[in-house]
Amino acid sequence: MGTQLGKTPAVAVTLGGAYDDWAVGQLASTLGKEADAKRFAQRALNYKNLYDPKFKMFMPKDDKGNWVPIDPKWDGGMGARDYYDENNGYTYQWQVQHDIAGLRDLMGGAANMEANLDQLFREGLGRSKYEFWSKLPDATGNVGQFSMGNEPSFHIPYLYNYVGAPWKTQKRIRFLLDVWYKDNIFGIPGDEDGGGMTAFVVFSSLGFYPVTPGEPVYTIGSPLFEESSIKLENGKTFKLVAKGASVVNKYIQKAKLNGKVLEKPFFTHDELMNGGVLELEMGAKPNKNWGK
Repeated sequence: MGTQLGKTPAVAVTLGGAYDDWAVGQLASTLGKEADAKRFAQRALNYKNLYDPKFKMFMPKDDKGNWVPIDPKWDGGMGARDYYDENNGYTYQWQVQHDIAGLRDLMGGAANMEANLDQLFREGLGRSKYEFWSKLPDATGNVGQFSMGNEPSFHIPYLYNYVGAPWKTQKRIRFLLDVWYKDNIFGIPGDEDGGGMTAFVVFSSLGFYPVTPGEPVYTIGSPLFEESSIKLENGKTFKLVAKGASVVNKYIQKAKLNGKVLEKPFFTHDELMNGGVLELEMGAKPNKNWGK
């Protein structure tokens, strides 16, 4: 994480630290160290201390615990690194991958979280592109305030799956793949410096994504291909069939996993590693009941 000399991006560090504590707690639980697991699970909730219900975002506090009055869209110096890191408050609004249910509760429930996601994708820059990118040069590939070109954003379009609106994940993912990842010189919209962007494209093109690293669960998007297969190291094959998938037919109508009806937009890593077939029937109009 890059910082300015003498500055610590307090919001970014707090949110990142909360996730790290959660991950350590998961490891401790696996090792049977329940006291450590409980301790780190509690620390993983520290992100809640910086949620400002007025802004519906994570905001900085001073050393006395008072809110620092900033514009989360703009303040923080180069890269917003006084408080965030390379991205503004609109991106860091969603950096709670380890406790999405907790974030949903902070926002007042699924409907409010869905509305906040909608607003993210339509919120204007508030200034010229020249001025915006002079301070936030890494926040590229913009759709509203959503930045496709920087790593902290990659999981965000999938969060609709957690608020009962999977069709919006399907819509966003296909839009983002079709707009920002072309097979030409414009095919990389920003900061591919750690493999995260390539991973996003590969997973999303296959049709699923690991929103919470450390939790062996995948959430379903909208496949780019009608059929794809993953040859696994155990000799088995996981196959994904998206019948009729196209630029137009991007919405899931119904789904089956190994022949059984699948009503939720999730499946586990074990189910993937055991091989089998995920079948999706695609259509041009959203089935707003599937996965809800």
